[in-house]
Amino acid sequence: MDALDVLLLVGGGLFAGCVNTMAGGGSLLTVPLLVLAGVPGDVANGSNRVGILTSNASAATAFRRMGVSGMSRVLPVLVPVVVGSLLGSLLVSRLDAEAFERAFGVVMVPLLLLSLRPPRVAAADRPWSGPVAALVFLGVGLYGGAFQAGIGLILAMVLTRSGMDVVVANSVKVVVILAVTLTALPVFIVGGRVDWGPALVLAAGFAVGGAVGARFTVRGGERVVRPVMAVAVLALSGRLLGLY
Repeated sequence: MDALDVLLLVGGGLFAGCVNTMAGGGSLLTVPLLVLAGVPGDVANGSNRVGILTSNASAATAFRRMGVSGMSRVLPVLVPVVVGSLLGSLLVSRLDAEAFERAFGVVMVPLLLLSLRPPRVAAADRPWSGPVAALVFLGVGLYGGAFQAGIGLILAMVLTRSGMDVVVANSVKVVVILAVTLTALPVFIVGGRVDWGPALVLAAGFAVGGAVGARFTVRGGERVVRPVMAVAVLALSGRLLGLY
């Protein structure tokens, strides 16, 4: 790495950490930055997760210090997501990633419309039952363990549609992604798919960005988070569809 690579990785990590905490999709920036710094694509996918780990640990700490904690609502989400994450990370080499990502890009458009509707908990719009929620979060974990990119967006939207306030949903999201990363990262380390030099430089920026994103989320609330989610969903959808 040269000085420019270090600057791009730290700056990109800071920006992506902030965006990931408020919405998601930051890995669509950081994985290409790792490749630009000379890291092979499959190794960049694993190396990026070191930064995801530091970002979500930093964000979770910041949320707790600011008095926003969804810990009491984490466990029903955490178990199926972690199980799915482990399965996804183990099976990723056997999956047709390209076809899945293109199909997911199409699905992101209606998900955008759902994300813009405030969640309502009423007789006609009840939160999911336990088995349905477990199945949904298992699927989220499978995707996150395999591909990571966009997992924050999917999880944030699923949590809000299950009845959580946007700010609380984001505090739950960072704890769940932290657990997902702790589950999947060892698989990539054992497989030799982490380049520690660029990974740690990127992780430094990610850590700062995670804390900054948590502050923006708590202070700005829904009026700040929902527009960021909308832009991030459109960006992710366009990228997965190959539009840029």
